[in-house]
Amino acid sequence: MHSYARDLGLLRDRRFTLLLSARTISVLGSAFAPVALAFGILNLPGANATMLSIVLTAESLPMIVFMLAGGVIADRLPRQRVMMAGEIMMAAAFFALGVMLLVGWTPLPALVTAAALAGTATAVTFPALTGIIPEVVPHDRLQTGNALLGLGANASRVAGTVLGGGTVVLFGGGWALMAGGAMFAAAGVLIALLRLEPGVRPADERHSVLSDLRDGWREFRSRQWIWVVVAQFSLLVMAIQAGHGVLGPLWAKENMGGPAVWTAFLAGEAIGMIAGVLVSIRLRPSRPILVAVLLCLPTALPYLLLGVDAPLWAIVAGAFVLGVCFDVFGVLWQTTMQREVPAESLSRVSSYDMLGSLMFGPIGLMLAGPASEVFGTEESLLGCAVLVVVSTLGALLSPGVRNLRAPRLEPVQVDTK
Repeated sequence: MHSYARDLGLLRDRRFTLLLSARTISVLGSAFAPVALAFGILNLPGANATMLSIVLTAESLPMIVFMLAGGVIADRLPRQRVMMAGEIMMAAAFFALGVMLLVGWTPLPALVTAAALAGTATAVTFPALTGIIPEVVPHDRLQTGNALLGLGANASRVAGTVLGGGTVVLFGGGWALMAGGAMFAAAGVLIALLRLEPGVRPADERHSVLSDLRDGWREFRSRQWIWVVVAQFSLLVMAIQAGHGVLGPLWAKENMGGPAVWTAFLAGEAIGMIAGVLVSIRLRPSRPILVAVLLCLPTALPYLLLGVDAPLWAIVAGAFVLGVCFDVFGVLWQTTMQREVPAESLSRVSSYDMLGSLMFGPIGLMLAGPASEVFGTEESLLGCAVLVVVSTLGALLSPGVRNLRAPRLEPVQVDTK
């Protein structure tokens, strides 16, 4: 029998608490970005939706270009050090963007360069994060650990969305981005305090980067449920990048006055993700990937409501539903990957996962601004909803997605040292 008290006992583990604190603070910093960057750029003299698309695309492209390299690095080097480097890079990018907005020097090439640094930092950090969790959390507590990490991240998204939006309204996007940079720096310090055994392979077991990538690809493609869902998410993320990055803020500016309304939308989504943690801690489906994919269908709801100009309360409620579904999906997906993929290949497989999921994201960002001008903002948002539904129904056709069953695990004692 599972219980919340037993699940929360994981918080007595010092290393897990440090990882949880670092991740929570890091996400708090990143939660300042959507409102700060979107309206900081849209409020620049002569700026438009296409300029915002260019800057956000500049952030997304390096995530794709360097994601596989990030997976190899995280499987070769101590993941703790890799995560520290990623947090420092993210802090530098946010400080640079914040300073540019504060001093009024915002040439597009400089904005693009700083945004690209942030994207590169994500490519370095994400595979290491996926791989470091099983190094800290006992095997039978992986779902609980992922859920608690999600709880901290989601609480930060709520707080960061509200605080970030308030900072933008009161002081401007530059100060919001500076605050985010300080939080990334603090997260890097907490990661440095982790005490993990170095995970570097012995010299006689090292292979070339290409060989490592081939090994990771073999692990990735041998599991149908992974590559099918990643293909689904390549389209779903394209719709989300367009809807969240450009079309949603543009709709808020055109119809509701700007950042305060979009902040309410993002807060509703973040609160939904907190509520999703309560579900994901307790939920133990026998077919976790099938349940996770089914939960993607309701994520089209907020784009549908935005596209038909529904009342604000309904749109925020739709964002709440999206948050619940995405949180449960994320916990089930991460836990299943950590259980099914060998630890020595986990970061590389995670990098293929991230690469495939994000590869069409820049296309969504690049097309969002022009699409809003050609077809209209509402019509483009409805297109995002259709893409989410179609990609999800396609993934459900896969036997690997429908039939993968969760293992039955014996409990393992938590080390609280």
